[in-house]
Amino acid sequence: MSLAPRAVLVHRTTEYEELLARHGTHGQAAFFLSARGRSVEEVRERHERVHRALAEVAGAVPLSWRQTRVERADLDRFLFGPEDVVVVVGQDGLVANAAKYLSGQPVIGIDADPGRNAGVLVRHRAAQARRLLPYAAGAGAAVDELTMVEAVTDDAQRLLALNEIYVGPPGHQTARYTLGFDGPKVPAKPNPKPNPKPTKEWRHGQDPEQQESEPQASSGVLVGTGTGATGWLRSLWEQRSSALTLPAPADARLAWFVREAWPSPTTGTSRVEGLLDAGQGLRLTVESDRLVAFGDGVESDALHLTWGQTVRLAAADARLRLVG
Repeated sequence: MSLAPRAVLVHRTTEYEELLARHGTHGQAAFFLSARGRSVEEVRERHERVHRALAEVAGAVPLSWRQTRVERADLDRFLFGPEDVVVVVGQDGLVANAAKYLSGQPVIGIDADPGRNAGVLVRHRAAQARRLLPYAAGAGAAVDELTMVEAVTDDAQRLLALNEIYVGPPGHQTARYTLGFDGPKVPAKPNPKPNPKPTKEWRHGQDPEQQESEPQASSGVLVGTGTGATGWLRSLWEQRSSALTLPAPADARLAWFVREAWPSPTTGTSRVEGLLDAGQGLRLTVESDRLVAFGDGVESDALHLTWGQTVRLAAADARLRLVG
């Protein structure tokens, strides 16, 4: 006998709850904020909107279903099942936080505070949950399959992200590494001149000298998806007036950027941005005492990389199935 669907409501602690945990009472929290020119009532109103949305979604779950809730901080300890319908109630970033722990379950994004979120991933209102839940559980549900990015180290550690993965120093030091390329195509030869100016794109040609690499010193490397192209990737793209065409969320391609690459007698800047097609990847060999790789801005869940270790960044086989 197959199990009835289970609605998993994903949420996060509100700012108001964090203030109460820190200061103990509403009055103490109000005093703390007023001393900084803010009103606690505004924060509490947002808290109440989130909890009203959660209550409305919980009340929309069919009576024959099971349901549970999981807070963002507990996602890494929560066991999702194949029969789950995941309902993220909050903001766009919360969908990205949940995505790495899923394996094909449909996801419904509920905007708990309309007007404050871009709505790229939380596309629906709480009032629509009653219709969306049985629809998402059905075999014919229309979903957008969003590309994800993964980092895999040479000792089989793996990190998955929906928006982007950053590889770089844990603080403000310089990251040193050798950047290479692998996949069904190979890059064109780099400019042979010393300390070349950054090119607009690492274009994948058919040069017979395969997998040429470049030592680099930079603030880190960012590899992201079309979903991430609405966030951190886009800020880098805008900042450098890049000529790259950023991928769409369901596009299998990835975009990558090197942050603040530094030219020196031993480090180059000829490969600072580009696109990766399906099957292609960036390969970084660490030449610093310590680098980190983390996804979607969650530094607490990072891979720690040491001298000589290699990490490959490419599109993941897993995809996020987001109900449109």
